[in-house]
Amino acid sequence: MGKDREGRYIPPKGKPSGSGKEGNLGLRRTIDEEGLKRDEEMTEKYTSGEDTLAPNVHMRHPNRNTAKGEQEEYAAQQKSQNTYKNRYDTAPAVVIQAEPLPATLDRSGFKDLAQYRADPCITLYMPTHRSGVEVNEQQDAILFKQMLQQVQQQLGQKGFPPDKIESLLKPGFDLYHDETFWRSQQRGLGVFIADNYFRYIQLPFEVTQHCYINHSFHTSALLPLLNSKEQFYLLVLSKHKATLYEADAFGMHKVEVPGMPDGMFDVVHFEEKDDQQLFRTGGSGAGHGANYHGMGSGTPDDKANISMYLDEVDETIWKEVLSTKHIPLMLAAVEYIIPIFKKRTKYKHIVEEALIGNHEHESIPALFEKAREKMQPHFKLHQQQVLERYANNSANGNTSSIVADVIPACYYSQADVLFVEKGAQLWGTFNEQDNQLTLHDTEQQGDECLVNAAAAKAVETGAEVFILNKEEMPADSALAAIMRF
Repeated sequence: MGKDREGRYIPPKGKPSGSGKEGNLGLRRTIDEEGLKRDEEMTEKYTSGEDTLAPNVHMRHPNRNTAKGEQEEYAAQQKSQNTYKNRYDTAPAVVIQAEPLPATLDRSGFKDLAQYRADPCITLYMPTHRSGVEVNEQQDAILFKQMLQQVQQQLGQKGFPPDKIESLLKPGFDLYHDETFWRSQQRGLGVFIADNYFRYIQLPFEVTQHCYINHSFHTSALLPLLNSKEQFYLLVLSKHKATLYEADAFGMHKVEVPGMPDGMFDVVHFEEKDDQQLFRTGGSGAGHGANYHGMGSGTPDDKANISMYLDEVDETIWKEVLSTKHIPLMLAAVEYIIPIFKKRTKYKHIVEEALIGNHEHESIPALFEKAREKMQPHFKLHQQQVLERYANNSANGNTSSIVADVIPACYYSQADVLFVEKGAQLWGTFNEQDNQLTLHDTEQQGDECLVNAAAAKAVETGAEVFILNKEEMPADSALAAIMRF
């Protein structure tokens, strides 16, 4: 046994100190009883309850760190979670950005949009402005943000989780902050939103503010882009300049014509030589064309010079642009030039209407508005002819304004011409496979706008579709059609 330097006994470690006499037994017994009691309490703690997995539980020393296992388990969980984060959080997230649809949307692009299916499909339409106080005060952007907030609320009411709503609308809120975008608008904006899908189209015509949430997009408002036949040319003539424009129902742009004379004096050149006036015709520079001297007999006057100039203009645009065209051409010039050009031109589709006056320096938007207003009677003629066709066939069963007949006809390629009341809505469902139509007075769960669906199907099957005001419709109905058979 160990002793210190003074010869005193040192007890072994781990055992109670003392001489081992009977007087110390009571203390030892008391310590053992308290330890046993603690052990019994631990046993009861880890072996009681319905979820006990094993009756034999390893007993821990009373002085042991009982939280050590829990700490190790927590550390293991944290390590696992960190591994998961490192694996997935560092992967590049899919970033969806707002992308434009083609401004000249064709039938193929329209079909792709109309046939898109998702839950949800969100469609927004709103009027916009090219310039003015609305642009300066960002009114269009503010309206767009309000519509996104409206969609946010409606999606929440429909039970979509907040993270999905945020993912759907984030590209829209990013677009709201794009000042350049809002300063380059036209007259209308259409926006189409679905999961991992965000497209927009700037429209050259005004649309009514509208929000549509369904399992398909609302596309009938885009039909004027497809069905408008309002194409025409505008030729602006003056002594100093000749400019050709191409226009449709929504806008106008300049046509670059190779070789177009740069005014009358590009065709008829005047020079002074030996106190006499020399003028040259032909517009091709020195060594070309005919030369004339003096002001006597045979000298062309101003009218003749203009005629030569207009001949050159007509020859150039005929060769470069018009020889294969059948589109109406409107003239814009001072009054005396118009009959000269009409008499000498090869083009046979000059319209009677004209813009009288000097329009050489007028802006394209101003010219377009004046020209389109003049052309309206010409373009209304086709629509009027189709409406007369409807009236003439109404007695022989080849037309219908009963929506229960028209809607299936659009799906089954039986409609040749469809008339749609602008802004009309019919709620319900149509089972194409079973030919089962259900109509509701108001929107019900699972419904879609059948006016929109019928119009989209009519376009897909090659029908001509007219969007008309209520008073222009051939019958008192949201839909009317001329049948193919």
